[in-house]
Amino acid sequence: MRIETTIRLAVALVVAVGAAVLLSSSDKPAFTAADKAFYADQNLINFVRPGLVLKIISGEIAADGTMKVRFKLTDPKGLPLDREGITTPGAINVRMLAAYIPKGKTQYVSYATRTQTSPITNRSEVQASTDSGGVFQKVAEGEYIYTFATKAPAGFDKTATHAIGVYATRDLAEFDLAMLSNADDEVYTFVPDGSKVTVTRDVIRTQSCNRCHDPLALHGGSRRTMEVCVFCHTPQTVDPDTGNTVDLPVMIHKIHRGEGLPSVVAGRPYQIIGNQQSVHDYSHVAFPTDTRNCVICHEQNTGAAQATAWLKPNRAACGACHDNVNFATGEAHANLPQVSDNQCASCHFPQGELEFDVSVRGAHTVPRFSRDLPGVVFDILAVNDGVAGKRPTVTFTVKDKSGKPIPLAQMNRLNLILAGPNTDYATYISEDVRTANGTADGRLWWTFQTPIPADAKGSYSIEIEGRREIKLLQRTTEITARDAGVNKVFAFAVDGSKPAPRRTVVSLAKCNSCHYSLSFHGDNRNTVEACVVCHNPLRTAGTGGTLTVDFRTMVHRIHTGEELKIPYVIGSYNFNRVLYPGDRRNCAACHVDGSEQLPLKGSGRLNVVESSAYVNPTGPITAACTSCHTSVAAASHALANTTRLGESCDACHSTSNEFGVPKVHAR
Repeated sequence: MRIETTIRLAVALVVAVGAAVLLSSSDKPAFTAADKAFYADQNLINFVRPGLVLKIISGEIAADGTMKVRFKLTDPKGLPLDREGITTPGAINVRMLAAYIPKGKTQYVSYATRTQTSPITNRSEVQASTDSGGVFQKVAEGEYIYTFATKAPAGFDKTATHAIGVYATRDLAEFDLAMLSNADDEVYTFVPDGSKVTVTRDVIRTQSCNRCHDPLALHGGSRRTMEVCVFCHTPQTVDPDTGNTVDLPVMIHKIHRGEGLPSVVAGRPYQIIGNQQSVHDYSHVAFPTDTRNCVICHEQNTGAAQATAWLKPNRAACGACHDNVNFATGEAHANLPQVSDNQCASCHFPQGELEFDVSVRGAHTVPRFSRDLPGVVFDILAVNDGVAGKRPTVTFTVKDKSGKPIPLAQMNRLNLILAGPNTDYATYISEDVRTANGTADGRLWWTFQTPIPADAKGSYSIEIEGRREIKLLQRTTEITARDAGVNKVFAFAVDGSKPAPRRTVVSLAKCNSCHYSLSFHGDNRNTVEACVVCHNPLRTAGTGGTLTVDFRTMVHRIHTGEELKIPYVIGSYNFNRVLYPGDRRNCAACHVDGSEQLPLKGSGRLNVVESSAYVNPTGPITAACTSCHTSVAAASHALANTTRLGESCDACHSTSNEFGVPKVHAR
């Protein structure tokens, strides 16, 4: 151990002893099995007290423009922390921001700036930045006053909204406790003349970003909230290398539309060159839901003061997604030039009487979410003759959302799928049932042409899927929308035992945290229970059927994306380009009830067939793990620990062992 570390630990121990009342066993920091600190020695945790809480107490601007902020640094239980890391473990890097919102404007202008010159273009740009060269004054344990080196200019507007932002990171790497919770930020908003703050910048809350980003942690993890992001990401800041603005409304719209940007489709990549000339190419970003679905980010229930800002059109935000529009000439804008934002709302008002018009809501209506769709509602009522060797007869209904039966001739697709066994699907039989017999009250029945295997045991399932195409707005511009029913799955026993549905591994609600409304294969498959019916361990795709589409393997590989060490291309989909926005160590982002943990619950899982895999067939545990850990070494490790008796993964990776799944994925 280094001498300076030893001294620092000794001093910190004195402070810790003096604060013994705060370190009682009843006051231990609360960590879960998903946190790295959960597995650390408790004495180390009691001593280090990992985590960081930053609180701004006050901010001010003097008449001469001098800016100050008073703030406090503590651990999660309120014990003061030393910024320099001398009397408490871990030095804390604290950075300052200061900005104001000019009268009549909606975005910040930063007082602190820097000049960035591109070595590519030799172009220089003045960019919003953090303050540099200010002075820290310690006023109490864990409490500081920072005086900015930057001053507000003479004559600054004392009646305008001002804000001071502080973000900080605590370095606990020497204790092997580098964690997300070691960073924090906060914003203090005020009006220098003492009047009430009435103008804010509050469009999208961090919680909306964290639906996918798990959590938002940018620029090395130090910027954690939207409230801080909007300080620098304003029209004030431009990337001198590409000429692209990093104004948040423009940059975020472009990043999230990614591969669908008209400019990208036309062959021009969307890039931003950042710190130390690092190139960030967002041209292949695939947003996990329809980009017309603005409310997945602009959520209306978060309490954001300007949550409805997306209904107020402007050239910067709208032109970010529609970047083939030339507002100066009117090209791609019905030949209507727009020299300012003043007239945008004349045509693009918030909402019209009809969907799919030029109002903001109308222009962004996703056809399958149209309010005018009559709906398709499925129900499976019974399965008769559902025994081994027989052809099962299924009784079901297909109605609209008002409860009225839908004539089967109106359905563009309607299939029943027989799959089993429910321990791990291997049989997959799909039949078109649009000629099913029915009764006046809407009950339908279908007898499968293919029987259940004669040697079948346990439980099997019937799944229903389908859609009809509905023409909307027939008096104006005709829109054809797919009106799909929500899949239903019905479990039944083929041998007289108690029916048992397939195990639940992930939840649709968790998928929809990012995907909003999961829908694949022409909108026919829209629940996890339906997806696994087809995506079973024996199904393959790709050239010559060399790639598996087993659900666990496929989904892990898709979300690993660009970090895959093997090619995974099926048809026109190159999943090696996927940029997963979250942290893949957080298995609970998708899994439910610890379903990723070993030993696995239940039995009867099949090996995964894939001729191009390093190991074929692949054991069920190995298939899941080597879908993310795709190196030859990982495959070899799994193979070396698989015998004629099966996989021995539980021996080391069960939850209670040293290399348990939760522990190795802890963050």
